[in-house]
Amino acid sequence: MKNHNLEKNDQKSKYIVGIDIGGTKTAVILGDTEVNIIDRIEYSTKEFDKQPMKMINKMIQTIKDVLQNHNITLEEIKSIGISSGGPLDLEKGIILSPPNLPGWNEIPIVDILSNEFNVPVYLENDANASAVAEWNFGSGVGCKNLIFLTFGTGMGAGLILDGKLYRGTNGMAGEVGHIRLAKDGPVGYGKKGSFEGFCSGGGIARLAQIEISKRLANGESVEFCPSFDMLSKITAEDVAVAAQKGDKVALEIIKISAEYLGLALSILIDILNPEKIILGTIFTKNESLFRKIVEEVIKREALEISAGVCKIEPSRLGNKIGDYAALSVALRIGME
Repeated sequence: MKNHNLEKNDQKSKYIVGIDIGGTKTAVILGDTEVNIIDRIEYSTKEFDKQPMKMINKMIQTIKDVLQNHNITLEEIKSIGISSGGPLDLEKGIILSPPNLPGWNEIPIVDILSNEFNVPVYLENDANASAVAEWNFGSGVGCKNLIFLTFGTGMGAGLILDGKLYRGTNGMAGEVGHIRLAKDGPVGYGKKGSFEGFCSGGGIARLAQIEISKRLANGESVEFCPSFDMLSKITAEDVAVAAQKGDKVALEIIKISAEYLGLALSILIDILNPEKIILGTIFTKNESLFRKIVEEVIKREALEISAGVCKIEPSRLGNKIGDYAALSVALRIGME
């Protein structure tokens, strides 16, 4: 969240830059101050695994290339917004140690970029930024109380409560992926049986490895993963594609994930009484696989009076949510 309070001539500052740092991909987005997307460059985060400075140098060069391609000078850039998975030190502008960014330990990314470009730079948790983006431009427009769940590479929550972004005492509110839902299960956020372990891209892949291993060991056939050699390469997308085709093993894996998703949503509904819970990537792409099971669990587990006023919806911004989130951070839209 840190602001270096660098003076900018607002008449010249027509553009903003957003950086969406995810566990799978990173994108640099050029937009204008009306939050219109002008250009976007994406590359794999995995290419820079455990090499944060190498990836930051890639970010810096990408920003320079995008500005040059559009004949934009630094004097025309109002600010840079960074959306990243947590935990973060928002006050100091430091990426602490996100589970989906191995090797990113206490990286002062705000200082690095502000020193490089001499413009205000802001950092925000990706779930918070995405919640604000959905609140302003997507499924959450008009809501006073909403929860956004990333449900992508990891699982985090952004909370809009009483019409304001809620960060908590030290910016750590919404780290729901760390909540343990079962004594055992796939590991997510460093914890077995966690919400992230059951409900995230990495978690579903690990859940698939567990379930498929059992079946292969018993001599059963698994069409989309017929051998132990393929287990390490299985992804949540592989599971979803197979489930969409009706594969029984894949459907069983999705069912387990969906049941734990419903359980976690029931807890959030009971505690926070939101009017909407908006779900990101995996639910948005595979709503038909999850919704019925999730709703059955909520009906069984959540307080009826609270569940009755809460809608479960996919992200309306879809694949663009990370772009709008990062640009929202740059302009501080709904962040204060």
